[in-house]
Amino acid sequence: MRLYDYLPSGNGYKVRLLLTQLGISFERIEMDIVDGATRNPDYLNKNPNGRIPLLETDEGIHLAESNAILFFLADGTPMLPDRSLDRARVLQWMFFEQYSHEPNIATSRHWIQHLELTEERRARLEEKRALGHEALAVMEAHLATNDFFVARRYSIADIALFAYTHVAPEGGFDLASYPRVRAWIERVASQLRHIPITQG
Repeated sequence: MRLYDYLPSGNGYKVRLLLTQLGISFERIEMDIVDGATRNPDYLNKNPNGRIPLLETDEGIHLAESNAILFFLADGTPMLPDRSLDRARVLQWMFFEQYSHEPNIATSRHWIQHLELTEERRARLEEKRALGHEALAVMEAHLATNDFFVARRYSIADIALFAYTHVAPEGGFDLASYPRVRAWIERVASQLRHIPITQG
């Protein structure tokens, strides 16, 4: 199994973390997205959307989109609940992550850490920070009565949300006002075979 990845990416990290925690061996192929490595014809033939992560199975099948990969890998394991409503709730939080969380928290981090902070980006940061804090507030409220996001146990819903939440300060988000989120980050980081985002 191969994972086309970019080490600083939270989306790539999600898949790396799950593969490691499930004990699945894989070959990681670094793709420098800043230098346009995912825009060459060979890679676009594998993933026409030109993004990472991309999973290549031993059968040569390609699967893109981080949360789709998580769902595929977790099926039939303890990382994805069996009960249909719980599985739907996992998807609910994963859709929330991609629609309300990642476009604001992850994008802010990417702009600050990896790209030139142009005047246009600087002007848009204020809106992204406001929307990112709204997403964090939703998470904080949910964690008031839950240790994890679905079925009271660790799952791919937590991995999906953890990836960019735990590095949110790198995008200018102060987590001091979110004690339950910070406690949850510690719970996720204490899970068996956890790896940091910097580990390939």
